[in-house]
Amino acid sequence: MALSDAPSTVERFFQFSLLGMLASGFLALSGSGHLDGATQIALIAAFIARAAKISGWLPFHVNKQFDLSNRAIAVWTLAAVCFYPVDAWFLSGPPPSLAATLHLAVFLTALKLLTAKTPRDYLYLKAIAVTELVAAAMLAVNLGFFVFLALFLLFAVATLASGQVRHPAGANATLARTGQRGFGRRLGIMSFVLCGGILTMTAGLFFVLPRAARGALSRFMPDRPRLPGFADKVSLGDIGRIQQSSRTVMHVRADKGESLAGVRWRGAALSRFDGQTWDNPRPAYEKLPVERNGLVNIGIAAQRRPGREFGYQVYMDEIATDTLFFAGTPETIKINLPLIWRAAGGAFHVLPPSSGLIYRAYSFVEYEDAPAILPPGKMDPGEREDLLRLPANLDPRIGALARTMAGGSISDEAKARAIEGHLRQDYRYTLELPSAPVKDPLPYFLFVRKKGHCEYFASSMAVMLRTLGIPSRVVTGFQSGVYNPWTGWQVVRASDAHSWVEAWTATGGWTVFDPTPSAAETSDGLLSRIALLYDAADQFWQNWVLRYDLNRQAVLAARMQQSGKQWSFAWIPDAGAWWAQNAVVARRALAIGMSAAGIALLLVFYGPALVRWWRGRRGVIRARRGEGEASDATLLYQRMLELLEKRGFQRPPWLTPSEFARVLPASETAVLVDDLTTAYNEFRFGGRRDAAPRMLRMLDRLENLER
Repeated sequence: MALSDAPSTVERFFQFSLLGMLASGFLALSGSGHLDGATQIALIAAFIARAAKISGWLPFHVNKQFDLSNRAIAVWTLAAVCFYPVDAWFLSGPPPSLAATLHLAVFLTALKLLTAKTPRDYLYLKAIAVTELVAAAMLAVNLGFFVFLALFLLFAVATLASGQVRHPAGANATLARTGQRGFGRRLGIMSFVLCGGILTMTAGLFFVLPRAARGALSRFMPDRPRLPGFADKVSLGDIGRIQQSSRTVMHVRADKGESLAGVRWRGAALSRFDGQTWDNPRPAYEKLPVERNGLVNIGIAAQRRPGREFGYQVYMDEIATDTLFFAGTPETIKINLPLIWRAAGGAFHVLPPSSGLIYRAYSFVEYEDAPAILPPGKMDPGEREDLLRLPANLDPRIGALARTMAGGSISDEAKARAIEGHLRQDYRYTLELPSAPVKDPLPYFLFVRKKGHCEYFASSMAVMLRTLGIPSRVVTGFQSGVYNPWTGWQVVRASDAHSWVEAWTATGGWTVFDPTPSAAETSDGLLSRIALLYDAADQFWQNWVLRYDLNRQAVLAARMQQSGKQWSFAWIPDAGAWWAQNAVVARRALAIGMSAAGIALLLVFYGPALVRWWRGRRGVIRARRGEGEASDATLLYQRMLELLEKRGFQRPPWLTPSEFARVLPASETAVLVDDLTTAYNEFRFGGRRDAAPRMLRMLDRLENLER
């Protein structure tokens, strides 16, 4: 059936179900973060055009423009395939380019979406939808994938069911079709029930049979996207680009519940700067021995300032870097990896696993503003030379500005504090990157733009300190993040990426300075709470779905056995802790959710009946006033048929109203039906509104007879 013909209820239901399959697969793939904005907009436009075509919103001549010939479709497909190498080599990166492959797949999907009209085309669209979902399963690891998987399953059931129903419609046979009234609603409810049953059964099987194929499948999965900006070579602008994303990077929780507010998560420390890039001049790596139980003893930290010691656990997301992040100076690390390397400046690197990284640490964190209680040791001359080296052709205005900002300060720490204060007060923080590459970014930031993100503040301060003879380096990492009360974990996002300065002073040794002005604080409103709730659900998904294995299955079974006699969630650690901390809120949310679900079910099952009752009620009111419309005659006649059904008389669909009135056995009921049918024909086809009051009076008499 061509879409230009007025599609039946079955055909329209099938078309929209198939479109839902494709849309849910696309949304799952889009949630992986691998589709750029232009590609997403192009495919969304194709979805909108397809929906308009199915609905009949587009004029006939516009619809005809999408009816391309097979030859034209082949030409467009060949052109896209020929353009693929150009995209792969010059536009999207060197091959093998995942972005170029996705561009080709999206173009072919959009082409097929706009031109599909045969059973073979629909089969291709189903295959494309499945391919989208499989690709998303390999690229996406968040809770959103499960949501889109459930939607895909719902639309897939609806598509297959309606596809079987619509097959006879295209056959060369004459069929008497009845019962299409409410077909879409009934088939939708059936699809929803089947989808719920499938998800329930598979969820049970999932927890009984832990996933064993993840390791085998991981070799076929593409490398997860890694965060730049935390390796031993960082270009100005890397951290700023990271900060523009709100994606979660890691979760941290203190072993004894200590507050992690204000803690910096230290990554790499970089000492050489060429005006554009920070790196380390002699990237020597020290291999740290890992004991059989995964423990790495680094040694007691030199506590030159007062501070605190605490243990914590870190869950790093799969999109993170191969750099480990610690609070202060780590003393011990426990990690399930065979090797750890320590780089210059105290950075720790590993070979990241494909399924995220989990480790524990015990650290000493200095109070940054506290005075030193122990004098520093002597710095190695070679290291000091590296930490004082300035970029070639440094703008002389930077040294003069450093001396002006330092003013009359005597000690190294006082000079550093003065420069830190001036940068915080005289310059403005922004995440907007320069509109075009700048040849010499530091002078541009200090003397022209006077606003930027943390990299520019930290780099400027480090260079200015070096012009004053104070050894300094730039450190990259993350700020403390946000505490999630739903889970008890600290949530660190990419937007928390940060750079600061460590300077060597004669009295305190390595001292932390942060010249970046405070950014505008985020509001603790409804959207923020929803984001934390989503993070809690996503963390549960990560822990009990993606990381579910035999060990977690054993833990789950043991805890279920212990708490089986009481209604609690103690068998799932994260859920149990969350329920204990948020019992009142959780019960209220559960009650609201169950009430909303009940109301939704009532509307699904009884909503159409209420709508029909309301329409009939309005029709009766209009008819009593003599203002009835021709469509009201049908409502009144339908009311008569309902009364007759209660008396055992049912009109066959092949009899006209007049024929039905004549076949009834002789009785007062038959006389009333004949008069009602005559009034119906006058009202419905003759336009006589005065027949409506007569129909109502006769319906009242028929109802009284029925009693």
